[in-house]
This record gives sequence, structure tokens and C-alpha cells, in this order.
Amino acid sequence: MKKIIKIVLIALVIGLIAAQFIRPNFSNPPVAAGQTVEESAGVPPDVQMVLSRSCNDCHSNKTIYPWYSRITPFNWFLADHIDEGRREVNFSEWGTYSNKKKAHKLDEICEKVEDGSMPLPSYLWIHRDAGLNADQKKVLCDWAKAEKAKIPVEP
Repeated sequence: MKKIIKIVLIALVIGLIAAQFIRPNFSNPPVAAGQTVEESAGVPPDVQMVLSRSCNDCHSNKTIYPWYSRITPFNWFLADHIDEGRREVNFSEWGTYSNKKKAHKLDEICEKVEDGSMPLPSYLWIHRDAGLNADQKKVLCDWAKAEKAKIPVEP
């Protein structure tokens, strides 16, 4: 029995070492001029600070990859979260969205920060400074509501 456990542990260690050489792509897509939320919408400095600190790592093409992005299996978990975050809303591609999609995403931004589901709790485990207090949530929601009010209604 000890021999089987030893073989399984050795195989597991070898598998984990080999997995370190299979990595997801962590390059940021290019940011097109004029398409970012900062360039195509009115983003005041206080809102920009919140977006940069708490949102952009997963919801833009300006991700800053942390130290643990070099360790398998954490890097695959991280890559999946970033891909999903960019699919949901990408502030680097904001200018490409239809007015209807922008309005919907602005509603979702406020909803998600108010209910505490964004930033993701798993993201906050390591990025404690990304958490939003009540004032920051209000600033973000007030901006989202004001920005939505500027969007022309599509027929």
C-alpha cells in the first residue's frame, strides 16, 4: 500500500511540474484609440480611480497580471476569469457597444457593485485594496445612472 501511495505522489508531483510548461496566453489585446470608456464616455477622475483599481484587471485590455499568474493551476483559473470578465463588459471596447448594450451594462455595473458580487470575492482575497466602500459604490452607481441618461433611446 505504501508503494502505491509513493508512486501516486511521485506521478502527481511530476504532473504538476509538467503542467507548469502549459500556460494560458496572458497577453493583453490591443486597445483601440477612441474606443475605451474613458475616451467614449464621460468618466470623472473619481470614477476612473475606482474602475482602474477595482475593475480593469478583469474588464479591460489593460490587465496587470499578478505573481500567481505564473503558477499552474492558478493561471488557468485566472485566465478563465479574465476571459469571462471581458466577455461580460470590456471597458477597452466600450465605444464598440450599441447604445442598448451600453445602457444595459451601466445598469448591471450598478446592480453588481450594490449587491457585492463585484468585484468578485475571490479577487478580493488577494487584492484587498480593490474592495469598494459605500461611498465608492455610490460614486460608481451615480456615474452609471448619469451616463445611461445621456444615451439616446433607440427605437
